[in-house]
Amino acid sequence: MLWLIRRVATAAVLAFIVATIVFLTLHLVPGDPAEILLSTGGSAPDPALVEDLRRQLGLDQPLWHQYLVFLERLARLDLGRSLVDDYPVAAEVALRLPRTLQLIAAGVVLSILVGIPCGVLAALNPGGAFDRLASTTAAVLLAVPVFVLGTLLILVLAQQLRLMPAGGYVDPLKDFPGFLVLVSMPAVAIAKGLAAVLFRMTRTSVLDVLSRDFVRTAKAKGLAPLRIAVRHVLRNALVPILTVLSLHMGTLLGGTVLIELVFNWPGLSTPLLRAVESRDYPMVVGIVITISGLFLLINLLTDLLYGWLDPRVRTS
Repeated sequence: MLWLIRRVATAAVLAFIVATIVFLTLHLVPGDPAEILLSTGGSAPDPALVEDLRRQLGLDQPLWHQYLVFLERLARLDLGRSLVDDYPVAAEVALRLPRTLQLIAAGVVLSILVGIPCGVLAALNPGGAFDRLASTTAAVLLAVPVFVLGTLLILVLAQQLRLMPAGGYVDPLKDFPGFLVLVSMPAVAIAKGLAAVLFRMTRTSVLDVLSRDFVRTAKAKGLAPLRIAVRHVLRNALVPILTVLSLHMGTLLGGTVLIELVFNWPGLSTPLLRAVESRDYPMVVGIVITISGLFLLINLLTDLLYGWLDPRVRTS
């Protein structure tokens, strides 16, 4: 229990630090949001109108006061309202975040289904034909930028072969088959890098476990190779694999921007880019805080899985 409390407390402290860094970073960026919002056609706005808008938005207050108001709202899960259209940031995040998570989940599931089994098979016969082919494919996939692969998928599968639409989104609760069709290409584009990394880590980790004494004992008892691989080897090899998976899942939370733009996926990328361009501080901070919080949550859940897979972690 003490181990669990320590992990949760550490995650809470990190969340506070991240929120502070995000707030300060956004407010140190050059540019006055009020002046940008009132600018039309490149002409300078009336200074009196700028000051009045700054007063309405609370931007005339000292930075420390804005920071305290920010923390108080964040404690109530109130992300504020957009400076551009006065729309609640929390409502925009609640609308867009599930779509981004659906895309990430599809990519992660595809990566796990491909990367881990291929890594196990390659490790069971190192240096074989499958090992060489899979290792070469993984190296190529890691070298190809995600937006290049996405563009190629659209060019070949959507425009030339016309096998599926080039992009778009449909609610899976309303049309699940249609959702699977639309999510397939962006999921492949997301999964290509993570699957390659999981393959390499799984292969290395399984090879390490295969050389240990308890595996040799299981072989000496005459257990089936598949049972040894699944029950004895894979479980002991999962800790480093989970580490890589959790880190890359956190990276995907902020790295799906290009994929969403390429495939016209209505996730968090569109409001985030629009907010950065217009200096919409509440929208930027709300989206970044949400992504950071999910990243910390993923790390916390990974720590809990470590404790389940390896009881020795709970004593550290």
